[in-house]
Amino acid sequence: MRDYSDELEADLLEFFGIDLLDLWRGCLTLRRLHVLISSLLTKQGSGALVRAVDESAMWSHESHLLARISDALEAANWLFIRANSADDTDRDPPQPMWRPGAEPVESEPMKPEMASPSELASWFGAMNAL
Repeated sequence: MRDYSDELEADLLEFFGIDLLDLWRGCLTLRRLHVLISSLLTKQGSGALVRAVDESAMWSHESHLLARISDALEAANWLFIRANSADDTDRDPPQPMWRPGAEPVESEPMKPEMASPSELASWFGAMNAL
């Protein structure tokens, strides 16, 4: 409560119409404040307190799912272009979409290893043996 008092006060007023000063005025008990804070922490993506405590909560669950779908579509498109492209230019795989609370990845993009013709032949040979 000490670290996020401004956010807590704003959310109590916005969601419940309760002033945090009511705690010192005797109109609000510690138990009720605990219940209200617990309720605020479940309102993902909508409250100042949640965003202050967990930066990744800026996005709703649906927004995180949409980001994963977007990453999967970009990866699928990259794989399709790579598999059906006539030129041998190495295109880097797509980087995942930024998400709140996650540090951007500054690493070198992963280069996929292609199988040699002999490895492919042995793999298909093993598949035919089944």
